[in-house]
Amino acid sequence: MTIKQAQQEVDQWIQKYGVRYFSELTNMAMLTEEVGEMARIIARRYGEQSEKESDKNKDLGDEMADVLWVLICLANQTGVDLTTAFEKNIEKKTSRDSTRHLENPKL
Repeated sequence: MTIKQAQQEVDQWIQKYGVRYFSELTNMAMLTEEVGEMARIIARRYGEQSEKESDKNKDLGDEMADVLWVLICLANQTGVDLTTAFEKNIEKKTSRDSTRHLENPKL
């Protein structure tokens, strides 16, 4: 699935099952919540904190997909073509950081 197809699929799902998009502000809050859920799993599974029993069966991929879903909703609502935005972002990072990491002695 391409990013464009994902944006279309989310939009179709919202129209068919979701009634309408939540407001941009609500979706921004939801995005923050979903990122927090993902962060909790990563911090406990890969960081120094011990993982709670209730978190051991949580699916990290599912949490990442929740983040992506809400991000796509926000893109659709605000008229952002994520494919174009991502392509521009890669170009920006490449021109800005093409030697930065290669020359970093810490890496």
